[in-house]
Amino acid sequence: MAASTAERPAIYQHPLAYLLALQGIALLKANAGIYDRDFTHARLRDIRMLLDAADQLGDGVVAYPMSAREVYAGWAESYDEPGNALIDREQPVVREMVDGLPVGVALDAACGTGRHSAYLTSLGHAVIGVDESPDMLAVARTKVPGAAFHEGSLLELPLADDSVDLVLCGLAVMHVLDLEPVFAEFARVLRRGGHFVLSDSRGLFGDIPLPLTPTRSDGSFGYVPIWSRLASDYLAAALPLGFQVRRCDEVRQEGPIVSDDGMDIEDGTPSPEHVPGEPPDIWALHPICPDATNAAWLGKPRVIVWHFQLAEWEV
Repeated sequence: MAASTAERPAIYQHPLAYLLALQGIALLKANAGIYDRDFTHARLRDIRMLLDAADQLGDGVVAYPMSAREVYAGWAESYDEPGNALIDREQPVVREMVDGLPVGVALDAACGTGRHSAYLTSLGHAVIGVDESPDMLAVARTKVPGAAFHEGSLLELPLADDSVDLVLCGLAVMHVLDLEPVFAEFARVLRRGGHFVLSDSRGLFGDIPLPLTPTRSDGSFGYVPIWSRLASDYLAAALPLGFQVRRCDEVRQEGPIVSDDGMDIEDGTPSPEHVPGEPPDIWALHPICPDATNAAWLGKPRVIVWHFQLAEWEV
C-alpha cells in the first residue's frame, strides 16, 4: 500500500543544492567522454558563480507531505492544458498501444480529468473511470459525458471480478509505494485474455519527489512523493499474476529543455521566475544554468509504457 502522509518525513530542498546537482550530473557525463574539456571548465566556472550567488538564490525550505488527492485538487482545472511535457510524450505511445485492441468495457484507472477516457470512448469502448479526486472527476464528467465515473482507490476498485476487457492506468502508479496490490486489483477486474496498458513517470533523477507546491491548508509548503522504478519492478509485480508482456516502450529526453534566454523549449513559453524563500521550482531554476540543465536531462528516460495481456488460464 502507499504510505500515509503521516508516515512520510518532512523534506528539505535548497535551490543551490538542485543547481549543483545538475552541474554534477553534467560533469559526470563529461568525465565519461560525452562532453569536452571546454564544457568541463565551463561547468566549474558555473559552480564558482553559483557558490558566490548562494545568498541571492535564497535559503531552502522544509516541506511536509501531502496526499495525491490534495495536490491534484489544485491541478484539476489546469491539468489538461497544453505544454505538459510528460503527457506529450506518454499519450501518443498509449494511444498506439490501445488502437486496434478489441472494443469492449474499458477501465480508466486513476482517470484524472478523463483524457484517456475520451479517447477510449472515441474508439467505441464502454468506459468506466475511477479516481480518488472528486475535483478531477468533476472535470472528467463534463469532458466525457458518455462514460461512467466513480470515486475510488486503485487498491480497492469499485468493480466486480472479471468485469472489464481493458485496463488503462496512465501516470498514476508513481504515487503508489507497492505495485503488487494495485496490479492484483487490475488482474481481479480484468477478464482472462484482457489487456492492461500502463504508463508511468521515470522520476526526475531517481526516487525524487515532485517539485514542491505551497498549497497545504495551513499555509506551509508541501510535496507529494513519487517512486521511480526499475523495469524489473513492474515485471515482478505483473508476471506472478499471469500478465504477459506484449510491448514496452521507454521515451527519453531527446533534446534540450531550456534555451539560453530562459524559454521552455518544449512548450515555447517563458520559464517561471525563481523567487528566493519560496519552494525551489526546478523549472524556474533551469534558466540559471541552461547548459548544465540540458546536459543533465539529455537522454534521461521520462516515461515508460507497458502493454500486458492477462493469460487465458490462471497461473
